Amino acid sequence: MDNVYGFSDLDILSRIGKHLQKSRLKQDMPQQELARRAGVSLSTISRLEDGKSVSFEKLVRILRAIGKLEVLIPLVEDEVMGPQEYYKFVTLLKSKERKRASKYIPPKKFQADSTW
Repeated sequence: MDNVYGFSDLDILSRIGKHLQKSRLKQDMPQQELARRAGVSLSTISRLEDGKSVSFEKLVRILRAIGKLEVLIPLVEDEVMGPQEYYKFVTLLKSKERKRASKYIPPKKFQADSTW
């Protein structure tokens, strides 16, 4: 696939819409049926397939309804830290801990043992 960062936002929306439309048609599902299963309006399905913006919640509903929810896995999985990343993280936390000054104890006055 091409570098996604090279696409404009509108290009990305258009590609997502076309991909979802192909997935829906592969399942021989009319837009009305997808709208019913996803709990969204027919105009939402049309807008999305035309490459227009819809709310993220509606996109999630549509992905679930056509069985494509797995595309969101990287967004919902917890990242596992490697040992070096963990060490850097712990070191950073320790460096941000609040450090308190020690209690001031005045020096004792010097007293001579002998008297001249």
